Amino acid sequence: MAKINFGGVEENVVTREEFPLAKAVETLKEETIAIIGYGVQGPGQSLNLRDNGFKVIIGQRKNSASWDKAVADGWVPGETLFEIEEALDKGTIIQYLLSDAGQIAVWPTVKKYLTPGKALYFSHGFGVTYKERTGIVPPADVDVILVAPKGSGTSLRRMFIEGRGLNSSFAIFQDATGKAWDRVIALGIGVGSGYLFETDFKREVTSDLTGERGTLMGAIQGIFAAQYEVLRANGHSPSEAFNETVEELTQSLMPLVAENGMDWMYANCSTTAQRGALDWWKKFRDASKPVFEDLYSEVAKGNEAQRSIDSNSQDDYRVKLDAELKELQESEMWQAGAAVRQLRPENQK
Repeated sequence: MAKINFGGVEENVVTREEFPLAKAVETLKEETIAIIGYGVQGPGQSLNLRDNGFKVIIGQRKNSASWDKAVADGWVPGETLFEIEEALDKGTIIQYLLSDAGQIAVWPTVKKYLTPGKALYFSHGFGVTYKERTGIVPPADVDVILVAPKGSGTSLRRMFIEGRGLNSSFAIFQDATGKAWDRVIALGIGVGSGYLFETDFKREVTSDLTGERGTLMGAIQGIFAAQYEVLRANGHSPSEAFNETVEELTQSLMPLVAENGMDWMYANCSTTAQRGALDWWKKFRDASKPVFEDLYSEVAKGNEAQRSIDSNSQDDYRVKLDAELKELQESEMWQAGAAVRQLRPENQK
């Protein structure tokens, strides 16, 4: 591993130059990677691994929408697509990519097939970290590893097709074979990571749950809604409010931040924008920091995990979720967003 300086702090990272794809394929040439679950992360990770030359099979329930999706993606029933138990039996590396609730439900089946020397792979530290709540306790004679791409499976696949990579964290919870490090790094490179940075299962799930509820999804939606509503209340049209709140950020400014950093973006905006941003960013930080401290505390105590388990295990969970998502979709802001996206040049006939 290489030590890289991040803002004055050294961290361990692994790059594709240090551990090239050819080395990753060679490392796992005798392994069969069984992907259990074909929902959020399963398609992107499995397709990238397959295209990179690894031996991959899918385990999924027959006659499900995910089974049909796997067939549409080129997985062949009886050859590379199997019922979950058959895939678990065939796999030497089990990539457990079901939802957190799904992992809890299927764990008794998975555990039966974790024979000595196999590897159990996660892309989220939830199940193992909160084992008292999930019941997921891996046997002592298997490797337990994690690669967590910092984005959705859709983004992982899109970036792979574009010849880019999505950065991922990696962790080793249990090294039973002495091969856990080689396995996890080879898998991280194989799924299409840009670079891999070291963590552990607890830190991964704590940062992940905080990020999802914070700047990645929850906080950004809250900030979007607040600014949009203030603009609308003061007579601005939906188009103007949406463009000034969302469209300019996502289409113009965030790509610049991704390429060069916020400091560069500030330096290359108008002097009026610079002055305003410099005057106001600390006020937003000070206003939101207590919320983030409360959020982190709830995550660290396990309360957010329990809330997720309780909610997702209810029989009417999907109905309630769909209702909440429908409310978001039908809000004026995101209806305006749909109209704005249709007016982008690439979407006009």
